[in-house]
Amino acid sequence: MSQAGPPTGGRLRLVVAYDGTDFRGFAAQADQRTVEGTLLDALEKVLHSPREVLGLVCAGRTDAGVHAWGQVVSIQTLAAADPEHLRRALNGMLAPEIVVRCCDHAPAEFDARRSARWRRYQYTIVNRPEPDPFLARYSWWVPEQLDLSQLRLAADPFVGEHDFASFCRKGPEGTTTRRRVLESQWIDSDDDVLVYEIKATAFCWQMVRSVVGTIVEAGSGRISPGDIMPIIRANNRQAARRLAPPQGLCLMKVGY
Repeated sequence: MSQAGPPTGGRLRLVVAYDGTDFRGFAAQADQRTVEGTLLDALEKVLHSPREVLGLVCAGRTDAGVHAWGQVVSIQTLAAADPEHLRRALNGMLAPEIVVRCCDHAPAEFDARRSARWRRYQYTIVNRPEPDPFLARYSWWVPEQLDLSQLRLAADPFVGEHDFASFCRKGPEGTTTRRRVLESQWIDSDDDVLVYEIKATAFCWQMVRSVVGTIVEAGSGRISPGDIMPIIRANNRQAARRLAPPQGLCLMKVGY
């Protein structure tokens, strides 16, 4: 009777939160401090595996200065790893800038990006005459009074499947800017702290920040909510020129 071999590795799923202020985005870049690069450095030390073997994949590559509460990452391990031990070890090295909120086993075919069915982002605006020092890292300060009713009307046309070429930076040749938005709404909050939420099957580069910037134009009265659909249909990046700053944006949750 043959003996069983040593425990083998497998697929792990991590839910990661991070303050993106001091990172040059999620994706690893040479000579730049990024979330992925910092996470991989820690994973290599804890798991004693090179990053090429880990094959880290994330659900969404956030830009420089953008935060996450529910980023999802998948990795492959060569040897058996205890998810709770790994979570604690990583948090001991990375917290508080990066925190692994959850770590568990995943099916062999699980891929954080390709398996995702939707992503939800939130964007926070502080709408008062003076900035808030405690929210400055996580919000866009807009001192001019915004009309919440106009913001809500301007958010509605984004729901559905559209070509978002007016709201996205041009991607690699052959990529599409067509996306399906499932939700676009301003959620209840304090009168001077406004929170916008958008949920879609996928997003293109800088899409959410451009959508928010355009909606704020309507909330300030520079354009009307009726201008939103013509901007969408223009398929021209120059049609939606205002880009909201990165610090107000947070990847909240990914659905599978």
